[in-house]
Amino acid sequence: MSADFPVALVLIVGSLFVPLLRGRWRAGYLLLLPVVAFLWLLALPHGEYARFELLGQTLVLMRVDRLSLLFGYIFLIAVFLNVVFSLHEQDNAQQVSGLFYSGAALGAVFAGDLFSLFVYWELTAISSVLLVWAGGTDRAFRAGMRYVIVHLGSGMLLLAGTVLHVAQGGTLEFGRFALDSAGSYLILAAFGVKCSFPLLHNWLQDAYPEASATGMVVLSAFTTKLGIYALARGFPGTEMLVWIGTLMTLFPIFYAVIENDLRRVLAYSVTNQLGFMVVGIGVGTEMAINGAVAHAFADILFKALLLMSMGAVLLRTGTAKGSELGGLYKSMPWTTGFCIVGAASISAFPLFSGFVTKSMIMAAVAGEGYLYVWLVLLFASAGVLEHAGIKIPYFAFFAHDSGKRCAEAPRNMLVAMAAASALCIGIGVFPDALYAILPYTVEYVPYTAAHVLMQLQLLVFAVLAVFALMRSGLYPPEIRAVNLDFDWFYRVPGRNLAGFVIGSAARVREQLAGWGQVWAVQLCERLYRQHGPQGMLGRTWPTGSMALWVMALLLAYLLLYYL
Repeated sequence: MSADFPVALVLIVGSLFVPLLRGRWRAGYLLLLPVVAFLWLLALPHGEYARFELLGQTLVLMRVDRLSLLFGYIFLIAVFLNVVFSLHEQDNAQQVSGLFYSGAALGAVFAGDLFSLFVYWELTAISSVLLVWAGGTDRAFRAGMRYVIVHLGSGMLLLAGTVLHVAQGGTLEFGRFALDSAGSYLILAAFGVKCSFPLLHNWLQDAYPEASATGMVVLSAFTTKLGIYALARGFPGTEMLVWIGTLMTLFPIFYAVIENDLRRVLAYSVTNQLGFMVVGIGVGTEMAINGAVAHAFADILFKALLLMSMGAVLLRTGTAKGSELGGLYKSMPWTTGFCIVGAASISAFPLFSGFVTKSMIMAAVAGEGYLYVWLVLLFASAGVLEHAGIKIPYFAFFAHDSGKRCAEAPRNMLVAMAAASALCIGIGVFPDALYAILPYTVEYVPYTAAHVLMQLQLLVFAVLAVFALMRSGLYPPEIRAVNLDFDWFYRVPGRNLAGFVIGSAARVREQLAGWGQVWAVQLCERLYRQHGPQGMLGRTWPTGSMALWVMALLLAYLLLYYL
């Protein structure tokens, strides 16, 4: 294939032919698509391809460098694992949308201009919502509507920011931005939505756990990591991100501790791990950027492994709630073992992937003098062990015996989990293989006595603290409950406010209608005399202002219709 052919089209166009195939032909075709795209990436030289001019601006559909290739590699590895994990299904909607969604995310990673990025950005939102709706419940439908509203809104922010950026003398090139204009702030906000910044995070915990057993695995790999890629490309060294990321590592821990739905626990864990990456990007040194993107690479794998294990549990038992599970190690021993590998990886045990990536971020933070940030990240690392490293496997497979006896996960699910486990251990044991493809030269050595001993001390302390809390009865029990998060403030009062505004508008309209048409006619004549034959709408308005008004009107319509 030519380098001018966007690699994303392999998955996007290829997904459209999936419904035409059945049985082994379908399985072989699904497995072949990511393999072909991966081999093609391996052969691509660095550079810019598929360039063309549009309205005086240069569009670049394929920009190949070390940063884009790193995310391209892990996205395609994730696609392959997701395909294997879902081979037992014959759901056209999920398989087509999953491939299309991953292809759109891949296209965004290689986009060299903001307009192409916007197109792929919106395609990820439209295609991924089908994975939420695949949950098949009314809750999934409502969560999916809120999800797509948020992400289409993110796209509108990106478009408005792009228009303002160009209007203020910038270009469409997707490169590094300085936070010195309204356009750059809007672009940062768009990226922040994808990264689930604090107060913008609830779409993730709201929608992901409502997806199907395989849908949440697919969702976890692309949307938020695309946001991390965009931040690493556009805003490295932006100090604001250090503090945003620090908060992201901290607050999800408390929600995850009291959450009963184990898939929602992992959804909060997604935000927690993203926080470490955002901190690294905010620090902005070569080691920090390397640590952030390396941790994104590792996170896709170990988070997929944990979600695969919970997806297998959901498939076999019909629930992922900690209060209804326990004792499943007797029925699902292989799934239990793979879940423990994922738990050790996310907890950064030595010889597992999280240790060789997260420690790089910690070292960069300490090296730049962010002492308080480093202390918070240290506490957050202990919290990760508690809510993901211990809580997930303990309440799902051990704890009290729920009496549930079921079959082991399907063979294809076990193969996918085994492959993800091998990669998590392989990266932890042989980190140089990952370090070799990072954006900058790596001079960091994770396995020193100081690093290993400090991490082991932290892990031992965290384990002892958890069991002390359990023995004392202070640890929150797994109970059926609904935990309120920030989204309550716009889902309940916002809905009531929208109803009040709509009702008030209707009453005003009725009142105005009773006054007759004379006043309206007089007003139109007055406007005609003041503004000429074209009227007010005929005036020339700044493009940036119009983009902002269009975004506001679209968002207002969607919110009022679906909230």
